Amino acid sequence: MSRPASAIPATPVIVIPARLGATRLPDKPLADIHGAPMIAHVWRRAMDAGVGPVVVACAEEAIAEAVRQAGGEAVLTRPDHASGSDRIFEAVETIDPDHRYDTVINLQGDLPTIAPEIVQAVLRPLAEPAVDIATVAAPISDPAERRDPNVVKAAVGFAAGPVARALYFSRAPVPWDGGDAGRPLYHHIGLYAFRRAALRRFVALPPTPLEQRERLEQLRALEAGMRIDVALVDTIPLGVDTPADLARARALLAPAQG
Repeated sequence: MSRPASAIPATPVIVIPARLGATRLPDKPLADIHGAPMIAHVWRRAMDAGVGPVVVACAEEAIAEAVRQAGGEAVLTRPDHASGSDRIFEAVETIDPDHRYDTVINLQGDLPTIAPEIVQAVLRPLAEPAVDIATVAAPISDPAERRDPNVVKAAVGFAAGPVARALYFSRAPVPWDGGDAGRPLYHHIGLYAFRRAALRRFVALPPTPLEQRERLEQLRALEAGMRIDVALVDTIPLGVDTPADLARARALLAPAQG
């Protein structure tokens, strides 16, 4: 059965929310990685994906200036947004009031090592018309991550292929592995592709009990009956939240020695 052409994203835009208010790593978007701020590295990775234009949604002028100096496009947003989703919604409504873009990819500004292929993969689930929001996950290979509450797990069954419906997200190890560490658990990667109407609906929803309990914004969508599908990818990009993470990013992105 053929899918409606309108279900397949035709005009995506990538929006990267960024702010300076992180507590564990102050001024994180501007952290230097081999002569360029971290936000510039993320912007370049997004550009390399080649799926559509890239805009950085900034809470502060300093971030916008850093993006422009790197050659990118930036838009200033209110500094008091509660989440990155709220920030990207304001940004896309500002740059595209005529709704030329049918899909909005929310790429976190602290993923300087993300592979462009992962950004491309997040669009795959939207080929299914019933999907409101798409995201990605990768198998957990480090046993310590299975019980780490900082690693968000996606409860997804990939029985029929590399795209499947998300049933839940948790900081706990879900689904239950029965004590068998050989059963796969999936590390959720904080990258989303929203249909434009789904993003508008999502940011208008109030916070929900499960969202507040797990501190996971995507549960608001599931509690509201929105459908989230997940694309399976091979690698987990490094999220930079601490000085130790920044040191790892610098090591991973170190220029090759000739």
